[in-house]
Amino acid sequence: MKQAGRWGYLLPLLCFVVFAFDLPVLRMLLVSVDNPADRLSAFRELFATPVYLRVVVITFKIAFATAVLCGLFGYVLAYWIYSMQSARWRMFFLGTVGMTFWISILARTYAWIVILGNNGLINRTLLELNIVNAPVSLIYNEVGILIGTVNVLLPIVVLPLYAAMSGLDGRLLAAARSLGASELRVFWQIFFPLTLPALAAGSMLVFILTLGFFVTPAILGGNRVPMVATVLDSFINVISEWQLAAALSSTLLLITVLLYFFYKKLLGMSSSQQKEANT
Repeated sequence: MKQAGRWGYLLPLLCFVVFAFDLPVLRMLLVSVDNPADRLSAFRELFATPVYLRVVVITFKIAFATAVLCGLFGYVLAYWIYSMQSARWRMFFLGTVGMTFWISILARTYAWIVILGNNGLINRTLLELNIVNAPVSLIYNEVGILIGTVNVLLPIVVLPLYAAMSGLDGRLLAAARSLGASELRVFWQIFFPLTLPALAAGSMLVFILTLGFFVTPAILGGNRVPMVATVLDSFINVISEWQLAAALSSTLLLITVLLYFFYKKLLGMSSSQQKEANT
């Protein structure tokens, strides 16, 4: 009876996951091979066209750069908030970071045009200070997309990192200091390794989310930097190439899953090595 009751509680959630996530993915995979004459024709066209391969490369390059920058800036920001002595100020800055989720991504992205545009705040300041003779191109290129995606996704790294830092046992750090370890050694040999899984998880989540970003690349890229999401929009809404769109989505899904398993394997190896070192 208890087991049946547990399944009764889990059944609505299971149905939601199946209908909202699993069935659409399965449908996408089926559409990608929906050609009785040649099931893999869409994949052949995809891999035989250099333009499509370039789109995938650009998408992964921007996603990787976004994950690295979010991990770097996110760790510094989370550690800075964690190091504050005043709990009131910690809550204030955490609330400031969390409030970004309340603001529309569309509004935040258009705000960057005001800041980064040729007549934006940065270029006008540089021109008035005679640092440059002409406006610097900061949008409608990969730099603009990178700035926008880092701005949108940075809180996803900061908040879990702060939670991991706050959950550390302070007695470990105090014991290391009492044994004569310097603050730098305490940080690199105790604090950083214990917060590394949260950093890796947050960076991986940012990487995966960037792969499917649409609004920010479409606005700050200005159709000059093609990414997978913008190309898929053209396939579906402009030229109605559903099979090619499904093939591109399936390829992206497969590469992402492989990278995720590779990341999990590396994380498992590092955890086992850390346990062996501790023992």
